[in-house]
Amino acid sequence: MNQSAAADQGPVLLALYDRALPQVYGYLSSRVHDTAIAEDLTGETFLAAVRAVRAGKVPDLTIAWLVTVARNKLVDHWRRLAREERSLRLAADSDDEVVDDGMDANFDRMRTREVLSELGAHHRAALTLRYLDGLSVPDVAEHLGRTVHATEALLVRSRHAFRARYDEGRGDD
Repeated sequence: MNQSAAADQGPVLLALYDRALPQVYGYLSSRVHDTAIAEDLTGETFLAAVRAVRAGKVPDLTIAWLVTVARNKLVDHWRRLAREERSLRLAADSDDEVVDDGMDANFDRMRTREVLSELGAHHRAALTLRYLDGLSVPDVAEHLGRTVHATEALLVRSRHAFRARYDEGRGDD
């Protein structure tokens, strides 16, 4: 796409921005539960959209495409958090017992959000992509840059960590 064709997309992108902003921001804020981070990721999403339009890499500007860009920005955010946590961690957790009971569909929403926010970025990313976004394990693996088997193991550990944290708070209710 030449520069004038990209410029023709400008008004289309602005109109899409007006329609898509609530959905993109809502998608991100429901997953990070931090207004500043959700706003930053929303901004990054729309900047990536502008870059893609200028580069001629977007055949159809749609809200669904923007939400996919937002999901990718969210995964990048989680990866950054995971790298930061790994660099700060002095010793690896020794309690990686493998338990796969499945997740109880009736978790209290507020407690679930609270527990997810307490987990490490890699656990939070895997659980969110798999259970909130409904992606298949191979799709989660692709988003996280892992093999399917490594992702399955991560999901088992993530569910175990989630369940342990969730159960810690049951006496408070």
